[in-house]
Amino acid sequence: MESPNICIIDYGLGNSGSIQNMLKRIGYKSTITNNTADLNAADLLFLPGVGSFDDGMSNLENLNLIPVLERKVLVEKTPIVGICLGMQLLLNSSEEGTKPGLGWIPGQCKKFDFKDKQERLRVPHMGWNLIHATQSDESILHLDIPELRYYFVHSYYAELQDQSHELCSTSYGFDFSSGIRKENILGLQFHPEKSHKFGMLLFKNIVNQLTCVKS
Repeated sequence: MESPNICIIDYGLGNSGSIQNMLKRIGYKSTITNNTADLNAADLLFLPGVGSFDDGMSNLENLNLIPVLERKVLVEKTPIVGICLGMQLLLNSSEEGTKPGLGWIPGQCKKFDFKDKQERLRVPHMGWNLIHATQSDESILHLDIPELRYYFVHSYYAELQDQSHELCSTSYGFDFSSGIRKENILGLQFHPEKSHKFGMLLFKNIVNQLTCVKS
């Protein structure tokens, strides 16, 4: 099996080890790194994240990673997958903080608020939930995955400026964008690395489809 160069971006807030372990289970090596040379050589990038929006952006800035990532993602078109907070950082901004996001996919993160709703659901949205593919020809979600069921832990959700960038949606009081995509940039609000067999299948599709490497 041909092996792509996969880098998991280490900026101090991600559950990077869980992603690396899941990739290892499906037969792929990966490097957890914030080293510029490693990132420059990557065929596929993962941007994980657990924590606050402003801390995430501050850490990326303090490690001087944003210029490297902008060149890789926006100029060289290297595929990147943002997970949970990593997905939120792909947007313009968040109600959680005041710092601008990366702005690679137009949109804002908003906080779940059910105070005035008839159904007052718990925040954060935590546990297993279904996703529904909204991009009609999306093999990453459709190929060999019998059920689109994944694990969520989040209090903020993406509100996109352009709904054509919605990869999939999930219902929690209302339908929200649980996956986003613009060209080589992919974001997942849920945690495939915590989603057992469903996560394994999705990770396999991501590596196969985004890097054109077939296992």
